[in-house]
Amino acid sequence: MPNGAGSVIMGTGLRFLWISILVFILDQWTKIAIVDAMTLFESRQVLPFFNLTYVHNYGAAFSFLHSAGGWQRWFFTAIALGVSIMILWWLKQTPKQQLLLPIAFSFVLGGALGNVYDRIAYGYVIDFLDFYINDWHWPAFNIADSAIFIGAALLIIDMFVNKESNDNGEGSEK
Repeated sequence: MPNGAGSVIMGTGLRFLWISILVFILDQWTKIAIVDAMTLFESRQVLPFFNLTYVHNYGAAFSFLHSAGGWQRWFFTAIALGVSIMILWWLKQTPKQQLLLPIAFSFVLGGALGNVYDRIAYGYVIDFLDFYINDWHWPAFNIADSAIFIGAALLIIDMFVNKESNDNGEGSEK
């Protein structure tokens, strides 16, 4: 196979970028649907433990630094863009034989870029998934956050499944 861009993509973890693109599109599509169908802070019960609740998150996970005065928008954007660049580099370095690791990175990348887009375009992240038990509500989140969680879970699974190669980099037991 020639050493062109196609071989770089198909011969590395970059071949899973379609997951990132799909996550980004699904995330943005659901956010647009929520904004078009609901007003800010409106909540609609879907199940006895789940609402669609339209909110703006000016902070990070669990609204961390939500009321920090605005600087957090650019801080979290810079962090997410830096992590995204690192993930792209890791994907390019990942050998074709690895599957779980580049899939995990691709979920994280798609989610990170979905929330970065919101921060740049709106100054906040659109959240709408609201799970609760009685009167206790988990902080609202979105598809991008879900993809980041899935990616992180897959990274943890990869650490256990591929323990030998993670320990010594050769894939053999010590």
